[in-house]
Amino acid sequence: MYFEARGEPAAGQYAVAEVTMNRKSSRLFPRTVCAVVYQKDWDPLLGRYVGAFSWTEFNELPAPGGREWERAWKVAEAVYYQRYTPALEGALFFHATYITPDWAKEKKRVALIGKHVFYR
Repeated sequence: MYFEARGEPAAGQYAVAEVTMNRKSSRLFPRTVCAVVYQKDWDPLLGRYVGAFSWTEFNELPAPGGREWERAWKVAEAVYYQRYTPALEGALFFHATYITPDWAKEKKRVALIGKHVFYR
Protein backbone atom coordinates (compact mmCIF):
# COMPACT_ATOMS: atom_id res chain seq x y z
CA MET A 1 0.00 0.00 0.00
CA TYR A 2 2.78 2.40 0.82
CA PHE A 3 4.23 2.74 -2.67
CA GLU A 4 1.02 2.04 -4.59
CA ALA A 5 -1.44 4.19 -2.63
CA ARG A 6 0.52 6.49 -0.33
CA GLY A 7 -1.33 9.77 -0.03
CA GLU A 8 -4.66 8.17 -0.86
CA PRO A 9 -7.57 8.20 1.59
CA ALA A 10 -7.76 5.20 3.92
CA ALA A 11 -10.51 3.71 1.74
CA GLY A 12 -8.13 3.79 -1.24
CA GLN A 13 -5.39 2.01 0.65
CA TYR A 14 -7.83 -0.63 1.89
CA ALA A 15 -9.07 -1.11 -1.67
CA VAL A 16 -5.54 -1.69 -3.02
CA ALA A 17 -4.90 -4.18 -0.22
CA GLU A 18 -8.21 -5.89 -0.95
CA VAL A 19 -7.35 -6.31 -4.64
CA THR A 20 -4.02 -7.82 -3.63
CA MET A 21 -5.71 -10.35 -1.35
CA ASN A 22 -8.43 -11.07 -3.93
CA ARG A 23 -5.69 -11.88 -6.43
CA LYS A 24 -3.94 -14.13 -3.91
CA SER A 25 -7.22 -16.04 -3.48
CA SER A 26 -7.93 -16.28 -7.22
CA ARG A 27 -6.76 -19.23 -9.29
CA LEU A 28 -5.79 -16.70 -11.98
CA PHE A 29 -2.95 -15.24 -9.91
CA PRO A 30 -0.04 -16.43 -7.76
CA ARG A 31 -0.73 -17.89 -4.30
CA THR A 32 1.29 -15.52 -2.10
CA VAL A 33 1.12 -11.79 -1.47
CA CYS A 34 4.74 -11.31 -2.56
CA ALA A 35 4.21 -13.29 -5.76
CA VAL A 36 1.08 -11.26 -6.55
CA VAL A 37 2.84 -7.95 -5.92
CA TYR A 38 5.93 -8.82 -7.97
CA GLN A 39 4.14 -10.68 -10.79
CA LYS A 40 5.19 -9.59 -14.26
CA ASP A 41 3.30 -10.04 -17.52
CA TRP A 42 4.43 -9.61 -21.10
CA ASP A 43 3.54 -6.25 -22.63
CA PRO A 44 3.61 -6.61 -26.43
CA LEU A 45 3.62 -2.82 -26.94
CA LEU A 46 6.73 -2.37 -24.81
CA GLY A 47 8.25 -5.68 -25.87
CA ARG A 48 9.12 -6.61 -22.29
CA TYR A 49 7.73 -7.92 -19.04
CA VAL A 50 6.14 -5.28 -16.80
CA GLY A 51 5.02 -5.37 -13.20
CA ALA A 52 1.36 -5.36 -12.30
CA PHE A 53 2.15 -2.85 -9.55
CA SER A 54 3.96 0.08 -11.15
CA TRP A 55 6.29 0.78 -8.25
CA THR A 56 7.94 -2.64 -8.70
CA GLU A 57 9.45 -1.30 -11.92
CA PHE A 58 11.78 1.11 -10.10
CA ASN A 59 15.31 0.00 -9.28
CA GLU A 60 15.56 2.20 -6.21
CA LEU A 61 12.84 3.37 -3.88
CA PRO A 62 13.06 5.68 -0.91
CA ALA A 63 13.04 3.93 2.46
CA PRO A 64 9.50 3.89 3.84
CA GLY A 65 8.87 5.68 7.09
CA GLY A 66 6.79 8.14 9.04
CA ARG A 67 3.06 8.29 9.60
CA GLU A 68 2.21 7.22 6.05
CA TRP A 69 4.28 4.04 6.47
CA GLU A 70 2.62 3.28 9.83
CA ARG A 71 -0.81 3.75 8.30
CA ALA A 72 0.00 1.54 5.30
CA TRP A 73 1.32 -1.14 7.67
CA LYS A 74 -1.89 -1.06 9.74
CA VAL A 75 -4.03 -1.28 6.61
CA ALA A 76 -2.00 -4.23 5.31
CA GLU A 77 -2.29 -6.07 8.63
CA ALA A 78 -6.02 -5.45 8.90
CA VAL A 79 -6.71 -6.78 5.41
CA TYR A 80 -4.24 -9.68 5.60
CA TYR A 81 -5.60 -10.90 8.95
CA GLN A 82 -9.21 -10.35 7.86
CA ARG A 83 -9.97 -7.64 10.42
CA TYR A 84 -11.54 -5.61 7.64
CA THR A 85 -14.90 -6.02 5.92
CA PRO A 86 -14.26 -6.17 2.16
CA ALA A 87 -15.90 -3.38 0.18
CA LEU A 88 -14.94 -4.50 -3.35
CA GLU A 89 -15.99 -8.12 -3.48
CA GLY A 90 -14.25 -9.85 -6.35
CA ALA A 91 -12.26 -6.83 -7.54
CA LEU A 92 -9.01 -8.02 -9.14
CA PHE A 93 -7.83 -4.98 -11.07
CA PHE A 94 -7.26 -1.27 -10.65
CA HIS A 95 -5.43 1.60 -12.28
CA ALA A 96 -4.70 5.24 -11.57
CA THR A 97 -7.25 7.75 -12.81
CA TYR A 98 -4.71 9.48 -15.04
CA ILE A 99 -4.42 6.45 -17.38
CA THR A 100 -6.92 4.27 -19.25
CA PRO A 101 -5.43 0.86 -20.01
CA ASP A 102 -6.88 -1.21 -22.85
CA TRP A 103 -7.76 -4.07 -20.50
CA ALA A 104 -10.18 -1.82 -18.59
CA LYS A 105 -12.69 -1.94 -21.47
CA GLU A 106 -13.20 -5.66 -20.83
CA LYS A 107 -13.76 -5.37 -17.06
CA LYS A 108 -16.68 -4.29 -14.90
CA ARG A 109 -15.95 -1.06 -13.07
CA VAL A 110 -16.92 -1.37 -9.40
CA ALA A 111 -15.51 1.73 -7.70
CA LEU A 112 -13.64 4.99 -7.98
CA ILE A 113 -11.74 5.62 -4.75
CA GLY A 114 -9.29 8.49 -4.52
CA LYS A 115 -7.08 8.38 -7.60
CA HIS A 116 -7.75 4.72 -8.49
CA VAL A 117 -10.48 2.95 -10.47
CA PHE A 118 -11.30 -0.65 -9.43
CA TYR A 119 -12.69 -3.49 -11.57
CA ARG A 120 -13.93 -7.07 -11.49
